[in-house]
Amino acid sequence: RQKIKPLYRLFIIIIHSHTIIRFTKMSNQNPYQQRQVAELPSIGTVGAMVARGIGQFAKRNKVVSGSYIIGILFILLIGSGTKLSTEQLRRYNHIMSTVDIQAEYQASDRYAEAMYAYRATKGWFSCDNICQANKRRMERAEADLNAVRREGYARMSDAKSVAGLFSEVGVDEVKESFWHYFAAGKRFAKRQSMWDAMFMGMRSMSRDESWIEYAIKMLLQVLINFSMGLIGAFFVFVFGLWSIVKSYQANPLSAAIFFIGATCAAFAFVSSYLFAIFGTAAGGIYGFAKIVETNARIEQGRRQNVQNHPHRY
Repeated sequence: RQKIKPLYRLFIIIIHSHTIIRFTKMSNQNPYQQRQVAELPSIGTVGAMVARGIGQFAKRNKVVSGSYIIGILFILLIGSGTKLSTEQLRRYNHIMSTVDIQAEYQASDRYAEAMYAYRATKGWFSCDNICQANKRRMERAEADLNAVRREGYARMSDAKSVAGLFSEVGVDEVKESFWHYFAAGKRFAKRQSMWDAMFMGMRSMSRDESWIEYAIKMLLQVLINFSMGLIGAFFVFVFGLWSIVKSYQANPLSAAIFFIGATCAAFAFVSSYLFAIFGTAAGGIYGFAKIVETNARIEQGRRQNVQNHPHRY
């Protein structure tokens, strides 16, 4: 029998809160009608349920839980990376100073000018002699730009090999790459959620839904958008991670260890972030449902007293 994941199991309280809200509405329509208020589990019960679900998930998915633990240990052990010695820093700065950035700028400008001239003379389905000459000029400029870039990348790779993959230089570069994609994933989620809020609001008005139903649907959609954005950012980061590792010219064993550790660290951080936002959302819904439940019970008790002790005229 398949078991529900612990985070999604918390959202069962949405059904209870919806039942409580329906009871409140119906009791207002018929004050003497007896109805049973749904009882939500206590905080201790919910916490025990989450802990039990996490334990069962960890036992069933040992690879996932092991990767999470390795990622946390990698973050704690690596930290900011090993500090460069004075000799390493001198050699690193010396090699980096030989990278001709001005040459790359000039080659890039020549390629942009050649490409603009080629596109200006190119027809929809034809290319005359002037167009062909501009095309050859653009191809030569592109080849020169690629050659300059390859030389610059080779020199930077030599400088990185002096610093080392586990140094502060290597760790900082991997961190910058991760934060770049992580921020891009969050921007995607926020932008998508903005559009979803607009279109879901229009649909809710046409269906005459209550603001509570709209808020719950919107909350679930925001969680889905953040899950998609951050999981996608994680895979894009892992896809580009190997090129960073390879640029440090480390031995295969060190490169494999760093790649696996950095991948597990990214997985641990993303999963922890998603767990936090899902837990916060579930806690907010639980607190709101508890307030609704309390108010419904007070209302039910008051109406029962009115029914048991009618006014006499």
